Amino acid sequence: MFKKILVANRGEIALRVIRACKELDIPTVTVYSKADEDSLHVKLADEAICIGPPQPSQSYLNIPSIISAAQVTGADAIHPGYGFLAENTQFAEVCESCGIVFIGPPPRAIERMGNKAEARRMMLEADVPVVPGSEGAIRSEKEALSFAREISYPLIIKASAGGGGRGMRIAQNERELKKFLQTASSEAEAAFGSSEVYIEKYVEEPRHIEFQILADKMGNVIHLGERECSIQRRYQKLIEESPSSVLTDELREKMGKAAVEAARVAGYTNAGTVEFLLDRQGDYYFMEMNTRIQVEHPVTEMVTGIDIVKEQIKLAAGELLDHSQADVRLDGHAIEFRVNAEDTTKDFMPVAGTVRLYNPPGGPGVRVDSHLYSGYVVSPHYDSLLAKLIVWGETRDEAINRARRALDEFIIVGLETTIPFYLEMVNDACFKKGEIHTDYISKRTSND
Repeated sequence: MFKKILVANRGEIALRVIRACKELDIPTVTVYSKADEDSLHVKLADEAICIGPPQPSQSYLNIPSIISAAQVTGADAIHPGYGFLAENTQFAEVCESCGIVFIGPPPRAIERMGNKAEARRMMLEADVPVVPGSEGAIRSEKEALSFAREISYPLIIKASAGGGGRGMRIAQNERELKKFLQTASSEAEAAFGSSEVYIEKYVEEPRHIEFQILADKMGNVIHLGERECSIQRRYQKLIEESPSSVLTDELREKMGKAAVEAARVAGYTNAGTVEFLLDRQGDYYFMEMNTRIQVEHPVTEMVTGIDIVKEQIKLAAGELLDHSQADVRLDGHAIEFRVNAEDTTKDFMPVAGTVRLYNPPGGPGVRVDSHLYSGYVVSPHYDSLLAKLIVWGETRDEAINRARRALDEFIIVGLETTIPFYLEMVNDACFKKGEIHTDYISKRTSND
């Protein structure tokens, strides 16, 4: 096992990793920007090193500073969390060249699965279902128009090198395709350093279903069941749950096997997530693979009892999987709500400010992952995620009722949050019946 792990992140995920390390009796060192000097991850780690000013490019994305911090403190492994450098091939390669273990997949797997067009080609070769689309990146407007005539509109343009809704546009006709190609390409260049985009048939009102996978270095791969992430805004997830309310045992088995095959063909090790779209006819299509821990991993932990972050660390240390596929059982139902610093009355506009009072909910079946405390200053420099409320119930109905109670107890005073919106959602008739899709929020908002 590792002598010391450096946590190259901030906020709730940094705390999550630190806590897992403490339970494994591994000392931790964390890095922080000047904006985060009073953050909990700085206080709870065994050591902390300031690596730069608030701007991410000069701190949490500063590879030389992070590597130097690991070398100075004697850390022999780095956990990147999610976001920032978590899916950065260069960072994983630098760690490797410096004799530091990157707690995640090998650089080659990050590179192959990080490029969405390349990942798509691999899935086609492995007979994993994919949405009809271009075989690779679109090289010209003429090529895009020719392809559009083959599969018809609507189409979705996606950035080859990224996700999270950036570099993504839906074209309903030729005029929009011409317009959005340049827009998506420019946005992709700004967000990911690559202007490459590819095109897929747009699946209308799909459900977003993802499978958590674990893989060791001896070729053993399992999945931990699915998470439904269909409640989104601007292609970014808001509510996640496990299991999905629409998957049958037979469909779960088929999709799970496809997820495992996707990991195998990529030469994948450690924890990852294979994401699918599920259409109204029950057909599923590979969308992408996230080569890191997911924000929504706690719902899987709640229904399987498996600590995914600890598994990441043990797998990176070369240990074999603790579980076989037959060991994995989904018990009950879990739902996660991402509590963001956003004004939902202004199209989920991010806000910043001081948390004057923080009082998280408790009681049976309630978990809160957060870095907040009363007096904490929410910086405008980083993601708007403040906390994750995760609830568990024996049934989905019980989980929703527990969520309603927990959200009602959740107090964050000083800035706008998404809590009032979630209180509306848990009383929404369609949500309670599980009649949801990825466009549900945008259509619900436009109807209001």
